[in-house]
Amino acid sequence: MGDAIEFAMADRRHHVWSAYFDEGVYADPISAAGLVRWDSGGRQEWRCSAPDGIEYIDTVYALNVDDGVAWACYYPTFPLLEVRTNGQIRVRTSSVFAPRGMAVHGEEIVMLGGNRQSDRLHRCRMDGHKVIPVEEAQLTRPDGAPLKQYACPVGRGRHLYLRGSAKQWFVTGI
Repeated sequence: MGDAIEFAMADRRHHVWSAYFDEGVYADPISAAGLVRWDSGGRQEWRCSAPDGIEYIDTVYALNVDDGVAWACYYPTFPLLEVRTNGQIRVRTSSVFAPRGMAVHGEEIVMLGGNRQSDRLHRCRMDGHKVIPVEEAQLTRPDGAPLKQYACPVGRGRHLYLRGSAKQWFVTGI
């Protein structure tokens, strides 16, 4: 599946999405696309090719996979890339830079850790070719205490899962 895999996630339609960071993008021909979709037999079905006027993928910072669609935010300009298994691609600009995770539902999106603040949630809405911030909040535990330490977030459609410790998971969503 290439080198320097940042994320590898499957959906219920038997697609596997792999997203890469720069050490693979610049060194391995499979990883060079930055985002690749595979079928259940391990055959490459699709690889990202940035549309005209859009930056190539250097490092995927956040990935969300749901049935038939994947969303990615990536360095250097952190657009929101929406890729559907039917071949439809949409790119939206965003002012939320470097999110670590995201939950997506309809035209709503919650981005975690944007602007290099790991404890921030950014509730946004998608409007045409833009992601528009609506509200910002601090990420907290169920008891109200700040949640600043967590493992790599996992985005699954409208849910964002965070592992606080080896035995403790949190979920937030839209």
